[in-house]
Amino acid sequence: MSLAAKEERAALASGRRRTALTPGRLGLYCFVGLFLLWTVVPLIWMVLSSFRTQASMLSMPPKLFVPFDTYSYWYMFLGGGGFGHYLLNSIIAAGGSTLIALVLGALGGYGLARGTWRRKADISFWIISTRMAPIAAVIVPLYMTFRQFNLLDSLVGLIVAYCTFNLPFAIWIMQAFFRDLPRDLEEAAKVDGCSTFGAFWRVALPLVTPGLVATGVLCLVFAWNDYAFATTFTGHNTQTIPVAASQLITQQGVIWGQLMATGTIILTPMAICGVAIRRWLVRGLTMGAMSGQ
Repeated sequence: MSLAAKEERAALASGRRRTALTPGRLGLYCFVGLFLLWTVVPLIWMVLSSFRTQASMLSMPPKLFVPFDTYSYWYMFLGGGGFGHYLLNSIIAAGGSTLIALVLGALGGYGLARGTWRRKADISFWIISTRMAPIAAVIVPLYMTFRQFNLLDSLVGLIVAYCTFNLPFAIWIMQAFFRDLPRDLEEAAKVDGCSTFGAFWRVALPLVTPGLVATGVLCLVFAWNDYAFATTFTGHNTQTIPVAASQLITQQGVIWGQLMATGTIILTPMAICGVAIRRWLVRGLTMGAMSGQ
């Protein structure tokens, strides 16, 4: 037998040993299976329940296969529930605050990463320290400020409230991404005639696109799922989906069909977004891991 054949056989045997089902690997598989069972099954049950009648949801023992009923969705969007308006408010508030946080966060993060002024580290810590404050601590000052500027019961005020938490987070995260980039790339662009902003726009920003996507998703999730700001700064005309969902729990009981449908509506856009950009999201969340950032 030739040396190459022996090496190939040894490599195959080594691969089989590595993929053998060891007790540790079996335990890992069991843990992952239980975790998925704990997290995924309730979500699947929520989606299925949104297509059931109230009686079939409360039947004992629970029935897995029942005829689908779309009355909850019909009532919410076409039968007087008004959830289309609430959904539009959520899209505008979450999308607007995320867009502002990304634009200003990229500019601020690049400035902090490439700036040479004194006490830059203190400024960076001060920015992220504003994100550390609990929501309950900033609601009263924001409420008084919004009342002074007539921003209560408006989507503009809600977007500003979301930006108070999303913007420091975006600046801090984008700073780390830009700091990982070699300065030589931007200096080479400047030698070719680019200005500082041109080097940022044409060289640095495209290279941190995965980080930009990851930051945008995290900001969007916070704004989309928010309840505290939305219930404080909005009124009947500017309520978002999470606030509307809380109104389905009444003194007469819980309107389970519409509540399950609302949960499905809240979950679906974020799930679709995560699946659509999963490649950039994973790359963005792992940027800087090898350099120790």
